[in-house]
Amino acid sequence: MEASSKSYVKPTSVFLTEEFNETDMRLHWNKYAERLGQKGLKIMESILLISDPVLNGTTISYELPNEGSKLDFEGQMNGLLGYLKGHLHNHDITIEVIVNEEIKTVRSLNDQDRYNRFLEINPNIELLRSTFGLELND
Repeated sequence: MEASSKSYVKPTSVFLTEEFNETDMRLHWNKYAERLGQKGLKIMESILLISDPVLNGTTISYELPNEGSKLDFEGQMNGLLGYLKGHLHNHDITIEVIVNEEIKTVRSLNDQDRYNRFLEINPNIELLRSTFGLELND
């Protein structure tokens, strides 16, 4: 009777806090992105691969180009955090999202664009082109 009247003390759970490095974190980040791509979530996969995450202690800083991609990322962030916490064996991991509107998109240039850029750098290219009768072909 006395044993049953003692109050039950719930055991406290201990969360893992193993050390990890940036290389391990990026490896698991990329694996998670690849898994999302295989599941058909290509937009989220591309958001995860836009830039490289930076590790500062247990905080991961991730830079995104606009607010729209930040909203998409934050919608899926809990799944990523759970994956990273489990695979890196550290439950203190947090993700900080930074929006940098000045990330430039790289676009491919056609021949005319390249010629115009070279002409800005050196106007004598026009003289060279006209002297030898050179033409641009697309």
